Amino acid sequence: MNLPLEGKRAVVTGAGRGIGRAVALALAHAGCDLAITARTVADLESLALELEGVGRRCVVLACDVTDPDAVNAMSEGVLGQLGGVDVLVNNAGKGESHPIKGHPDELWHRMIAVNLTSVYYVTKAFVPAMQTGGGGRIINIASTAARIGEKYVAAYTAAKHGVLGLTRSLAAELVGSGITVNAVCPGFVDTPMTDASVANIAQKTGMSIEQARERLASGNPQKRLIWPDEVAAMVVYLASDAASGINGQGINIDGGAVMS
Repeated sequence: MNLPLEGKRAVVTGAGRGIGRAVALALAHAGCDLAITARTVADLESLALELEGVGRRCVVLACDVTDPDAVNAMSEGVLGQLGGVDVLVNNAGKGESHPIKGHPDELWHRMIAVNLTSVYYVTKAFVPAMQTGGGGRIINIASTAARIGEKYVAAYTAAKHGVLGLTRSLAAELVGSGITVNAVCPGFVDTPMTDASVANIAQKTGMSIEQARERLASGNPQKRLIWPDEVAAMVVYLASDAASGINGQGINIDGGAVMS
């Protein structure tokens, strides 16, 4: 069996569902031992069983990635149990919308915290161990919102633009340590987060759930939502030796909606 990441140790934040869950499973099938985190352990229990069923070691830790103390405690737990980290996937995130008129300040701060500042906290916590270990891969799950602007999601878009900027800066800074840093920028993905967006559109416009879902899918030239496994496959590739020369990139997975 071809295991391109055999013996590697990976951390996935926001691993309980959606993209994070798909990424964790794909990394396990590629040979990684895993540390998976989310706000609550309950979201991770069934995933842990699946990872162990693949024959991989799995460390489960609850962590609010917007809390630097919680992140530091989590990273200490991961390093203590896995002994090091070769692949870090910053996946935790959340999307909320509101017109700029009357935009709540707390919404702005929440979106920046969970989508951008968390990437900074988690990366800062693990980079020293990666440098000591001789290198690794940092893969940030961004969005096509990191590349273009969409109405009603100013805070989310600003945060994801920040993730791409942080990715590029860290790629330049860490390359000498044998660490590559890249971002994956999917369009709308068939996940619970997108389901929430669909429900919100339906509520505000009077569309049916099916119509709202088609509206989001229509932004993709292939007229569909992206599958979580497509994002996960790109993460596995970026974590592999085959991608050693890819650094500082934002890779779109959107059916060609954004060509850059």
